Amino acid sequence: MLEPAKAQDERVAIEARGIVKEFGHGPAALRALDNVSITIRENEFFTLLGPSGCGKTTLLRMIAGFEYPTEGSILLHGQDIAELPPFKRPINTVFQSYALFPHLTVWENIAFGLQMLGRPKAEIASRVAAMLKLVRMEDLAQRRTDQISGGQGQRVALARALAPSPKVLLLDEPLSALDSKLRKEMQIELKRMQLETGITFVFVTHDQEEALTMSDRIAVMSRGKVLQVGSPWDIYDKPADRFVADFIGETNLLSAQIVGVADGAAKVRLTSGAEIAATIAEGAQPTGAVTIVVRPEHARAVHQGGQLSGVVENVIYFGTDTHIHIKMDGGETFMVRQQNSRTQSCGFQVGDRAGIEIAADAAQVLRD
Repeated sequence: MLEPAKAQDERVAIEARGIVKEFGHGPAALRALDNVSITIRENEFFTLLGPSGCGKTTLLRMIAGFEYPTEGSILLHGQDIAELPPFKRPINTVFQSYALFPHLTVWENIAFGLQMLGRPKAEIASRVAAMLKLVRMEDLAQRRTDQISGGQGQRVALARALAPSPKVLLLDEPLSALDSKLRKEMQIELKRMQLETGITFVFVTHDQEEALTMSDRIAVMSRGKVLQVGSPWDIYDKPADRFVADFIGETNLLSAQIVGVADGAAKVRLTSGAEIAATIAEGAQPTGAVTIVVRPEHARAVHQGGQLSGVVENVIYFGTDTHIHIKMDGGETFMVRQQNSRTQSCGFQVGDRAGIEIAADAAQVLRD
């Protein structure tokens, strides 16, 4: 049985310390997790984000107890649970496959876990009613789960997982089987449920939009390592690493040379010879050849002026905004995203000369 957490750990739900996970032995062993350390807070919506094979699901399975670390420890409220089997952890998991019982009703599916735990009938009835209300499925309580839609099935799986009031709910890409419109609706619903229940959610996805939409904090992973942890704003606006900058949304990555550094900021020279100011990401080395990141919406195409210049190669209309691709004088391509006006076009055509005006503090030196 888990002992009460120490006072200093009360705000921490899950902590992974120096986790290494290897599959196989000897030279042929595959290292799926490489010295991963993260802290997930109480009542937080925390997302593990990264491409397939980066180790995010392995880490989730380790928190659940389905895998055991080769090295390191996992703590729940300050207590080491690395060797604790899944059924002894106050943690539930919702997988990509919801694994509902098709011959049982929605009510019976939600009640199943509580019945296995030996809860009193009155408590089960009360808890199932509360879960049906939470997922807004009171009217479908007596319908079998083979007679409901995919989105409704996802809600039932969530209700079943939440019914025993776990300390932590793990979600392994549970929206991947839904269509685009339903996924967006369920993103909002998941965040609502997390706020209403106050349960710590740990969500795994490779979808950047899902992560940015729902998360309090995001851990971006690649090749078994955690590259950056921060709020959606931190991850998007202040990426510290080239992989993070390139993986999250659209961006401009520019080659540059450091010219000088003063007061925590750098002056850099691009391949065209133009010089601009750039902030320095944590851990970046502001010397020699570096990579600069500028988000497309943090720059503006202008007919005169701007720190950079070039020739318009492409203009793409997206309804809410227009993407202007500019071949800079140094040979690199820069994309500007500008919000559209109801009364006029962006004002540029292919072949036009254009300046690029970069917002203050928009350029950042990355950690390569």
